[in-house]
Amino acid sequence: MKKILVVDDVKGWRDYNSNIMYELFGSDIEIKTAECASEAYNILLQEEPLDIIITDLQMENNYEPKFAGEWLVEQIKTFSRYINTKVVIVSASYNVRHIAGALGVECIPKSTALKCLSAYKEALGVV
Repeated sequence: MKKILVVDDVKGWRDYNSNIMYELFGSDIEIKTAECASEAYNILLQEEPLDIIITDLQMENNYEPKFAGEWLVEQIKTFSRYINTKVVIVSASYNVRHIAGALGVECIPKSTALKCLSAYKEALGVV
C-alpha cells in the first residue's frame, strides 16, 4: 500500500491531487492531507515513511523569504527515512521549475496539472 501526503492550502487542490493519486494507483493507497507546511511537517514527524509527497509552494507566509513549500521540501530532505520518498511540487508560481530544480525534486505547473494526467505519470515515474 502506497502512503501519500498531499499538501495545499486550497481544499480544491488537495482534493484534485488526491483524486489523481487514486486514478494512478487505485484504491490500495492511504492519503493524508495537510493545508499548510507546518501541518505537513508535524505529519512527517509522526508518520512512517511516505512513498509520495505532493506539495504546493505558496501557502502560509511564516517561512519568508522562502515559500512554505520550499521550506517543507528542505525539511523532508533532512529526514533519512524520507530518502526514497518521491516529492513533487505542484504550483502556480512562475518560478516553480527553478525552485524544484534547485531542491532536486520534480514539479508540475498547476496550469499543466489541470489538463495533463501524463505530467503526474512522468513526475512520479509511473508507466
